[in-house]
Amino acid sequence: MNSVTSPSIIDFQADASLQAVLSALEPHEDKSFVLEYGGRTIQPGYHVTEVKAGSFVTLDCGGNPDQWHETILQVEDLPSEEGRDFMQVRKFRGILAHVATRIELNADARLTFEVGTPDTPMQVFDVNTLAVEANRVVLALVARPAICKPRHRAAKEADAASCCGSAAKNSGCCS
Repeated sequence: MNSVTSPSIIDFQADASLQAVLSALEPHEDKSFVLEYGGRTIQPGYHVTEVKAGSFVTLDCGGNPDQWHETILQVEDLPSEEGRDFMQVRKFRGILAHVATRIELNADARLTFEVGTPDTPMQVFDVNTLAVEANRVVLALVARPAICKPRHRAAKEADAASCCGSAAKNSGCCS
């Protein structure tokens, strides 16, 4: 009996580490590696133009210090040359393995993509989901919004308090 199966999806919720993505890709070495960003599918001739290992120390508008590591993949969205298909997962992982022999890549670093066509400015994207299909793996990226960290933190705390405040705890909301 032939059954149709839906793709397996991993939801990273825009906070994926380099190692989390590479580990999720590992069992799918022979599949095509496809990126989706900004409402479009990248063209089959895309090119990883640069891999950056960044360490950031910041101070937000509320005077709060922060620090983190990022691995930033710069990708140029290009049409395929001579009918070539998308690169395989094996090649993508191989690129990063080769880079790791030359510069230190922190496995726990946040993974960021900078993507654009040659005639448009690059945009910054976070990893959102990874869908494993029959012949390909699709890494869906989501644009990284600009946020005010203190306001964002306050909103998250207010949401948690509204659900998990003392009165709400007894309502079954926070089990």
